[in-house]
Amino acid sequence: MEYLLNVVQTLQPLSDGLRNALINALRCDTFPRKQWLLQPGQVSDRIYFVEKGVVRGYYLKDGREVTSWFMREDDFIISIASFYRRQPAYEYIELLEESILWSISYVQLQQLYQDFPEFNTIGRLITEKYYVLSELRSQNLRMQTAPERYQQLLTDFPDIFGRVPLKYIASHLGISAETLSRLRGQRN
Repeated sequence: MEYLLNVVQTLQPLSDGLRNALINALRCDTFPRKQWLLQPGQVSDRIYFVEKGVVRGYYLKDGREVTSWFMREDDFIISIASFYRRQPAYEYIELLEESILWSISYVQLQQLYQDFPEFNTIGRLITEKYYVLSELRSQNLRMQTAPERYQQLLTDFPDIFGRVPLKYIASHLGISAETLSRLRGQRN
């Protein structure tokens, strides 16, 4: 928990009251690999911080899995529309490794915002970070070639090939497994 509190502290100094409220609200869970945190039709009720593990978000299109994102240690994960709109999700959130996650519920988060105005700054800064990442991912899919997307992924997540199955990486890059194998071969 101290590690997470230190991460939050880098965004905004924590008052003693806020620090104690976070300590009381945060829940730590260890999950096995291949565990779903969310499936379509469920309402996302928790925001998670990844202490250990790799997580992917995906959806089904014409019966095929399309990987939207990967998150790993030091990332916050959430199904944004489902969590904030309190509506059923369309996506899956799956753990790809045994994971240690810290979380708080939607109700707890809203209470922290109400009780501790300084926590609103933390929420805004985290939201800004992930909004920018989402925009960059969207731009990369629209504007970069497959080799450029591949290189960007290696820059952003250098150890991805040791942690994530190739079929998920290919899906995330919007390419076939064969194209991914070719790109990997060109780098070696």
